[in-house]
Amino acid sequence: MTNRSSEEKEYVLRTARDNDVEFIRLWFTDILGQLKGFALNVDDLEDAIERGVGFDGSAIEGYARIEESDMRALPDPTTFALLPWRPRQNAVASMFCDIQTPYGEPFPGDPRQVLKRNLANLAQLGYTYYVGPELEFFYFQDNQNTEPLDSYGYYDQLSSQPAADLRRNTVLNLSEIGIPVKYSHHEGAPGQHEIDLQYTDALTMADSVMTAKLVIKELAQLSGAYASFMPKPITGVNGSGMHVHQSLFQGDTNAFFDADDPQHLSLTGRQFIAGLIRHAPEISLVTNQWVNSYKRLVPGFEAPVYVSWDHQNRSDLIRIPAYKPGFDNSIRVEYRAPDPACNPYLAFSVLLAAGIKGIQEQYPVPPPVEGNMFRMSQEELSARGISSLPGTLGEAISLAEQSDLIRETLGEPTCSSLIRNKQIEWDKYRATVTDYEIRNYLPQL
Repeated sequence: MTNRSSEEKEYVLRTARDNDVEFIRLWFTDILGQLKGFALNVDDLEDAIERGVGFDGSAIEGYARIEESDMRALPDPTTFALLPWRPRQNAVASMFCDIQTPYGEPFPGDPRQVLKRNLANLAQLGYTYYVGPELEFFYFQDNQNTEPLDSYGYYDQLSSQPAADLRRNTVLNLSEIGIPVKYSHHEGAPGQHEIDLQYTDALTMADSVMTAKLVIKELAQLSGAYASFMPKPITGVNGSGMHVHQSLFQGDTNAFFDADDPQHLSLTGRQFIAGLIRHAPEISLVTNQWVNSYKRLVPGFEAPVYVSWDHQNRSDLIRIPAYKPGFDNSIRVEYRAPDPACNPYLAFSVLLAAGIKGIQEQYPVPPPVEGNMFRMSQEELSARGISSLPGTLGEAISLAEQSDLIRETLGEPTCSSLIRNKQIEWDKYRATVTDYEIRNYLPQL
């Protein structure tokens, strides 16, 4: 049995018919946030919506062992979208899926199910979680080197062909799919660009992030270029982040807004910040899950290093953007550590869990940190109680292993699988002799 309504199913079938859809891509993510899926012929769409489609879960990272590999992908009709860059005749559509066991139960290792479970718990508290990510990425000439597709910088308006047209085409395609873009612009490094998605609920946004990353990559590939979400692809220039703007709503009311506060930030918002501050180091394995992620989180390149917050200060981990009078709903918390190579379903889950923990347990709110922390001595940082984010994937793994918050939020199967996977990656990295070592040590040792 499914909970898909007949109205949702009929809408999908009618839209597919009216638009000459022949193939439907059924999408889901593995534990690392890699988009997976398969194509379904339109003749099998109705049965897929009602019953799901069987597949081998043992082939998906973090899903199942070989002896318990049978899984079912159940398409979510509310995510049906036509892919505008594909041919109009015999068109292609997509749908995100919830993964179930053969017995029709939600599979606990499915990242989308992890987020849905956390959002359901939040709904019982009377809140809705809204997020708005800033997706940064690079356009390169190809996937064999890091030669940028353009040589421009922050907010440059010169026609950086073909990169400017690629970004423009991406925004238009996202809009046609139903994913509104708030801003898009050239970022600080040559070849680096940013697309900011319009604020919406966390589940819709996680689906949108996965779709946007695919659109960015596919359109680049069709143009003979390569788009990368690698956090730090080039030494000596800024890496790519995915700053996440967050707020909690109670109905139509922004729970982070307080008209009587000088900064218009409510106690609920401050306690949410306190939760993020306390749990930031241990959730880094989820928000920054790759060896390369920690090459970005270093001083000097605008990425956060220290665990702190402030109003508008862009050197802090957490920033409260300036309040615009009359726009109460704009009060939000910007968390600047995540990178675009994270799994958005799991990242939104742990960010939410950390913030809610601060509210429920009424964590004391540390004072905001003004000024540039990169100019402070270690003694001054320690005196002010300012800690650091993990410096390596190995440190992040150790903190995550001790984290009750991560285990409760992700669930035992997902948490254990993620830590095991990351430990393998870290062990392989530690055993690899790098070009840096050959270049610096071979001539003299």
